[in-house]
Amino acid sequence: MADSKKKEELEKPTLHPRNKHTGRYDLKQLKLVNPELKEFVTKNKYGNFTVDFFNPKAVKALNKALLISQYGLDFWDIPNGFLCPPIPGRADYIHHISDILASSNDGVLVKGDAIKCLDIGVGANCVYPIIGNNEYGWSFIGSDIDAKAIEAAQKIVTSNPSLHGKVAFRLQSKPEHIFSGILNESDKVDLTICNPPFHATQAEAEAGTLRKLSNLKKKRVKKAELNFSGQGGELWTDGGEKRFVLNMINESTQFSKNSAWFSTLVSKQSNLRSFYDRLEKVGVVEHKTTPMGQGNKMSRIIAWTFLSPTEMKVWADERWENK
Repeated sequence: MADSKKKEELEKPTLHPRNKHTGRYDLKQLKLVNPELKEFVTKNKYGNFTVDFFNPKAVKALNKALLISQYGLDFWDIPNGFLCPPIPGRADYIHHISDILASSNDGVLVKGDAIKCLDIGVGANCVYPIIGNNEYGWSFIGSDIDAKAIEAAQKIVTSNPSLHGKVAFRLQSKPEHIFSGILNESDKVDLTICNPPFHATQAEAEAGTLRKLSNLKKKRVKKAELNFSGQGGELWTDGGEKRFVLNMINESTQFSKNSAWFSTLVSKQSNLRSFYDRLEKVGVVEHKTTPMGQGNKMSRIIAWTFLSPTEMKVWADERWENK
């Protein structure tokens, strides 16, 4: 029994096969990359080195080590309190959405800085552009409603020569909009990605955190300390995930020919039916759902396009020069 439990700890079978994080973290090497990580590394009951994932400082130190060691960075940091997301899950989104692009390119992966991705809600951490540029060479537009988040993300780009000229930031001055005010009529992006705020209120976000931590620790947790941190706009919005994604689908119709594929993460499976109904109502040509999982957390990507097969072929021939 102990051996089987140990084996479960060593593997993350649900991650995308191109994900760099499918095995255990090499914490010995990561501590050398970021010495700040040392104080958070301990041995578990199986004798394996592990990190205290309940401690936001430990999560931040681990993320810094992973991004520097695996994604070619010289510098990475975020202000206290801003969202510090799990890197394997963010990498999974990038790899899965890359597969969706490839499905419109005769199965060939689409690479290079001519490929442009709009990251809606880029955040202070700038993780999606970092991973997408390192893995596929894509360039990015990062939008956000928080000027401080953009300032922090810009510092990451400025401090890393590998990202120079690859990421541009645009402040969304009207939080009720998603694409309007960010994309111009003449803009062309090959895909859009989004990690939407899942909760409708701060109280709901804290209650969700309490449930998650209680399940992980196998005992009741009374204080909702966010191990991955996060500001209000990163975690909750009026109407929660459901309203946000429905608004995104509605607004995407105004930019139907500006992007080959639109996409978003969806946390709550119960929302899927509403999203499918809305996608059908607005007349998308095709939509796809891709399940994702990391540990006990399950989510999925919904992607949609307004381009006909003929239009998609023209798009690919004009913009994707790697067939």
